[in-house]
Amino acid sequence: MTYQTDQERFWTEEFGSEYMKRNDSEILKKSCVNQFHEILTRFPQIRSATEFGSNIGNNIEALSQLNKELDLTAIEINPKAAEILRAKNICRVINESILDYTPDHLSDMTFTSGVLIHINPDFLPGFYEKLYATSSKYILLIEYYNPTPVAIDYRGHKDRLFKRDFAGDMMDLYPDLTLEDYGFFYNRDSRYPIGSNTNWFMMKKAG
Repeated sequence: MTYQTDQERFWTEEFGSEYMKRNDSEILKKSCVNQFHEILTRFPQIRSATEFGSNIGNNIEALSQLNKELDLTAIEINPKAAEILRAKNICRVINESILDYTPDHLSDMTFTSGVLIHINPDFLPGFYEKLYATSSKYILLIEYYNPTPVAIDYRGHKDRLFKRDFAGDMMDLYPDLTLEDYGFFYNRDSRYPIGSNTNWFMMKKAG
């Protein structure tokens, strides 16, 4: 597999494998269930979802646990993570870089969770287009938020984590998108510690 950016290669090598181990946590899995319970309660009409950057599938597993009737698809660049998720037999798994992926289906909701923050900013418009093209109705972003673009060190690595207003970017690019709801997950929540402060934004396509 060839890659367009250093960031893609980063997630398929040793760091990506270590990330898999850190995320194989029952506490994190319970926190993911809590997050998606909060979101799906507000949007019960969702019947299918595609996650861009699923890793070992904590979010996909949470969605499946909350509603076993959901038609789920996961796109994951790391072959080991994709293999682990495929073995769970709860979704269709596409082992491919998001930047290379060509939309081949529609889901009620497309989403990312802690993925846009790791994408080379020059390639974000192309990523946004895939999220938009694969969604028939909703786009959910669960990411770090900052009103202006900023790069910060990530576990000792430079140019591997970028904060910005991702939802604002998408609504500027696609004027038919409307903000339906948004919220915040706090890293000091003792019941469901997710390990970071993240905002979520649910947008809806017109029509």
